[in-house]
Amino acid sequence: MRHAAAVMIAAVCLATLTQSCDSSETYAEQREDERNAINSYISNANINLISENTFKARFDSLKAGYNITLTDTAKNEYVVFGQTGVYMQIIDQGCGDYLQSGQKASVSCRFMEWNLESYYPNPDSCQLTNMNTTSISTPDVMTVTNTSGTFTASFLNGLMTTTYSSASVPAGWLVPLTYVKLGRPANEDERVAHVHIIVPASQGQPNASQYVYPCFYDLYYEKNK
Repeated sequence: MRHAAAVMIAAVCLATLTQSCDSSETYAEQREDERNAINSYISNANINLISENTFKARFDSLKAGYNITLTDTAKNEYVVFGQTGVYMQIIDQGCGDYLQSGQKASVSCRFMEWNLESYYPNPDSCQLTNMNTTSISTPDVMTVTNTSGTFTASFLNGLMTTTYSSASVPAGWLVPLTYVKLGRPANEDERVAHVHIIVPASQGQPNASQYVYPCFYDLYYEKNK
């Protein structure tokens, strides 16, 4: 009886271990698909990557008053942030001011979202956007706080909240906020902040995190009154 019980326990343990390994392998495959999707997009879009150190050196020079382009759109430059895995291209830094430590702001966001795992062969198949005719007048609104250089945010309303049933702002959306200005254009020469970002699942919206797929965003930030 003791032998039979021991055999049964061993079998249960083996089954549990096998299931654990299978689950681990499945997640590993998902991560591999994610990496392949990002690399495929970077290659097909002819993106030129610059290092985080190069980008931050440019940003320091810009803040010191030098006329510096952070990411050269003519060269299709993107910076990759090693800690988060987010890729960013600043199209326009925007008008207004940087959000300083201790400050809080209400920010309107307009965006287009693509799932990069299904981007090819259908690059026009946008997954979600509030820039179409039915929602252009109602941007997503989030409250953003800068605490000693760390940005946190939550959605107050908008398409992201209703679609993904969460007020959590994707962490990838917060990465550009260190480097762009938040304001409202006072004339036709001023523009809101505009970025392109590639956001891995770990930094993305709830569905992307759950099903492990990366997203590309065309994203605008505008400070509310």
